[in-house]
Amino acid sequence: MKRRTFCKSTLAVGIAATLPGCSRESTPVDVGSTINAITGDGQELSIATTAVQEFGDALKGQLFLPDDSGYDSARMVWNGMIDKRPALIAQCHTSDDVVKAVSFASERNLLVSVKGGGHSFPGKSTCNGGIMIDLSQMHSTDVDVDNRTIRVDGGALLGHIDVAAQPHNLGTTTGIVSHTGVGGFTLGGGYGRTDRFMGLAIDNLLAANIVTASGEVLRASADENPDLFWAIRGGGGNFGVATEFEFRLHPFKSTIYGGTAVFKLDAEFLRLYGELAAALPDEASIEPQIRTEADGTSIVNLQLCYCGDLAMGEKVMAPVLKIAKPLSADIGAMEYSVFQTGADAYLGHGKQYYLKSGLVTGIAAELAEVIVDHMSRDKPVNSWMQHLGGAPSLVAPDAMAYSHRSAALNLGIMVVSEDPAAMEGNIARAREFYKDAEPYMHGFYTNLNEDTDSKTWSNYGENYTRLVAAKDKYDPGNLFRLNANIKPSA
Repeated sequence: MKRRTFCKSTLAVGIAATLPGCSRESTPVDVGSTINAITGDGQELSIATTAVQEFGDALKGQLFLPDDSGYDSARMVWNGMIDKRPALIAQCHTSDDVVKAVSFASERNLLVSVKGGGHSFPGKSTCNGGIMIDLSQMHSTDVDVDNRTIRVDGGALLGHIDVAAQPHNLGTTTGIVSHTGVGGFTLGGGYGRTDRFMGLAIDNLLAANIVTASGEVLRASADENPDLFWAIRGGGGNFGVATEFEFRLHPFKSTIYGGTAVFKLDAEFLRLYGELAAALPDEASIEPQIRTEADGTSIVNLQLCYCGDLAMGEKVMAPVLKIAKPLSADIGAMEYSVFQTGADAYLGHGKQYYLKSGLVTGIAAELAEVIVDHMSRDKPVNSWMQHLGGAPSLVAPDAMAYSHRSAALNLGIMVVSEDPAAMEGNIARAREFYKDAEPYMHGFYTNLNEDTDSKTWSNYGENYTRLVAAKDKYDPGNLFRLNANIKPSA
């Protein structure tokens, strides 16, 4: 008999206790005389109140309208810059609720957004005048210890996976912020500190349940609807709403060798960092976070993580401290859960966020100079790099929709602020930085960027034609368009 473990977020301890998406209160749906909304192509739409009432009554979850108690809480997303007002919010409790919400929207060509963790930087988890399909209450997990797999509801957060798997010395790739939603993270690719030896989230995805635009629930795997399975692994939310995922788990000890080392920023440091990052074994991840202190000094806070034998980790990471003399260092054995939640507060809900990013194959001398130049200017933005390569680079670029297998690093240029008044100038500086760095980039991680149609299409390279074919089959009317959108051919 298989040993199985069930982990509900309401019962989990530690980081799960801080995760959003639980126990929102609301008043019963109060249907007014009319419901005004908009279609996916921006046309005004009037929805019969009787239809809205029937829809709300059919849900096991809750339907929020703008005048309802609980509406403002339900419409909130992670990025405090985003302040949109959906005409309806369907807070789903079951896959059947999602089917009802998708069908309701599809019958009326209603503008649709899908919220899991709500972490979309440009705010694609919500919309003005459409329907938000909110999965945040669907967050249970089911670990199969014997088969090393985990089943995850579509509204779960990355922290829910870690909390469920780590007590069994198992893990899979889960980003760097625990309150990120599993759905958006996975469908875009899924970078994390363990991807160099575990693979990207999509490399560990075994199956998913997808509610398509027709309201049909399809199982996508290597054996069932393989074209859909190919498309969702990097193609984002273009093909439906993912209500369930199944991931491969890996043997993984919860204690790692890691921590932080702080260095003064200069171009030579970045060059040496790039060389070392390319040479480290797959179990090692070193990721720089670059910022400017109040006194004007630009520093690199290097995040070190070695997932393996602790003694070997100390040996492998020793050269990092020889790149330059560290200003400080705090490295040793530590709990992975502590490392994984270290940025949760700094990147917490409600702050103002803006990001531009791009993939690079290394740190050219010219790119290093661009980074140092912009980080030394007045009121600079932050920048960081995600350490890629390793296991993901062994997957063929056409094995799934995500194609950027040769990328060595993901360079991010980001604003984090609690002052809305400062954002206009901050965004202008971030865009200027990006403009100078973009010539050294080769595509981008679709989960993070604002994007134009042409950039989205070119970002998939030779895979784009196949993505359009999947879009034509599963969402020919482009119901699911609030994403890095793949437009149907018709």
